[in-house]
Amino acid sequence: MPDRADDVTAPAILAAPGAGPTHPRSASVRAMETWDAIMARRNVRTFADRPIPQADLERVLQAGWAAPSATNRQHRDFVVCTDRAQLEALAQVWQWASHVATSAATVVVVAPAPEDKRAGELDQFDMGQAVMAMAIAAADLGIGSGHASIGDQDKARAVLGVPGDHYCAYLLALGYPADRPLAPLHRLDRRPFDQVVHRGQW
Repeated sequence: MPDRADDVTAPAILAAPGAGPTHPRSASVRAMETWDAIMARRNVRTFADRPIPQADLERVLQAGWAAPSATNRQHRDFVVCTDRAQLEALAQVWQWASHVATSAATVVVVAPAPEDKRAGELDQFDMGQAVMAMAIAAADLGIGSGHASIGDQDKARAVLGVPGDHYCAYLLALGYPADRPLAPLHRLDRRPFDQVVHRGQW
């Protein structure tokens, strides 16, 4: 049986202007199959100087919005930034976030301060699902993504105007790859599949 909350919100997604299956896709972008989008997603750290069409950016954000969460808690908000000065400032909140400065857009995932350790663990898992959903949706549109953490909370809050009872958890930089277009990868730098997958027992 479908999750009740998901079942209730589905019609709203279909009815909302530019949402769900009725959402317009850039004429220059051909849809990938889901598997191809998963396999084409890679961490992109250098971006072409090219804006993302607003319709495509909205589609990526809707993928994050539609991602599941524990008991439908939805303890996450998204602040999307496209202003160059703001992106350059965000690139300074973590030592490995320099790619944010040249991105076409960056999504900052924000969450309320957790009430206890368990709540924090649930929120982290749920935010991860939202980030991955956005990354795959972006790949489907030929848009690269590169995630980063956040170390300087004070600076991030100041740049974004985030209230003190929330914290900035992750950055997801978006843009068209400067090196080569996204395409399904045939060789992955991963541990061997049969070493990772355990069937029935360890």
